[in-house]
Amino acid sequence: MPVASKIADFIDRSSWIRAMFEAGAKLKAEKGAENVFDFSLGNPNIEPPEKFYEVIQRLATDRAPGRHAYMPNAGYPEVRAKVAAYLNRQHGPAFSENEVIMTVGAAGALNITLKTIVDPGAEVVVPTPYFVEYDFYLDNHGGKVTRVPTTDSFDLDVDAIAGAINDNTCAVLINNPNNPTGAVYSKASIEALAAMLTGKSEELGKVIYLISDEPYSQIVYDGLEVPSIFAAYPHSIVVTSFSKNLSLPGQRIGFAAVHPDIADKGLLVGGMTLANRILGFVNAPGFMQLAVAELLEDAAEVAQYAKKREMILEVLDKAGFDYVRPGGAFYVFPKSPDPDDVAFCKAAQEENVLLVPGSGFMGPGYFRIAYCCDDATIANSLDAFKRLRQRYA
Repeated sequence: MPVASKIADFIDRSSWIRAMFEAGAKLKAEKGAENVFDFSLGNPNIEPPEKFYEVIQRLATDRAPGRHAYMPNAGYPEVRAKVAAYLNRQHGPAFSENEVIMTVGAAGALNITLKTIVDPGAEVVVPTPYFVEYDFYLDNHGGKVTRVPTTDSFDLDVDAIAGAINDNTCAVLINNPNNPTGAVYSKASIEALAAMLTGKSEELGKVIYLISDEPYSQIVYDGLEVPSIFAAYPHSIVVTSFSKNLSLPGQRIGFAAVHPDIADKGLLVGGMTLANRILGFVNAPGFMQLAVAELLEDAAEVAQYAKKREMILEVLDKAGFDYVRPGGAFYVFPKSPDPDDVAFCKAAQEENVLLVPGSGFMGPGYFRIAYCCDDATIANSLDAFKRLRQRYA
């Protein structure tokens, strides 16, 4: 076999992603891009704020000696200090640069975290549905995913999480707001989760970390807020990126932050910093570190996503689909009228609609719509969604 058997298996498990690209390209070539309604990818279509362009233009002219040299593996100290000050304004605990590591996006942040805390065979509890890459990240470091269901409204089921924790559990990983459901976990849910983890840590005689993946934390609606896990639980780690709030997914810049009172902080942060190097990241992109340090209070126009959300929900209402109203991110996760969500998404392609089956997110029986697309794509998709729904009338 020309590739490792594990990678061949991973390719097969993620084939729906490849199939979606291929189907989309074929449809657009045959029908014309304007006649294909592509809701498959979570790729922000809103441009970065104007200040971003001003900042990078100025930074590009900076010829200070060493500006493009190596820096500490955790990132520029002055950048980490600015991120820490931002965290203090947002969360309350006394952060310093020593609790912040600049990373290659949220994926890099999550990988250095898992590399540091996961022993071979250790388990991380993850509520379903979830971002499919978590499986691959855990495998990178010899860990295992323990899946637990969420409630009918996609909220955390704290009792289910508690029931899944055992001697091999090292962490619980949540994604707030959630991809693919758009659910925003409430303060009450986070506090209940924190209280349970405190009790379980005492019962098992070891720390169980709470990791929150939060790249969509600034994309929330209806007056909702993403509650601080730092305020709720001392053994907490946030991993995040600037891909969504600043519309910079291609720049691969993010950070990991650990609670100032986390157990064995020096060892933990030291391990995460080392992991930044030994995983091949070395350090986060230096130019972008300097840029985002000046944009911590800025964001792309979230109001545009709020408008798009209302547009796609109106389409779903008129077409007759069932869904839970999303509170954040730019996804909605309707129920598939066909229990076989993969077959349903294939039927959708026949109507020139590109959707992602919920099975790809460990949420069978549903499908994901990414509404971070042109308004015209949403508005013009109504008839196609109606025809699709009528197939199952």
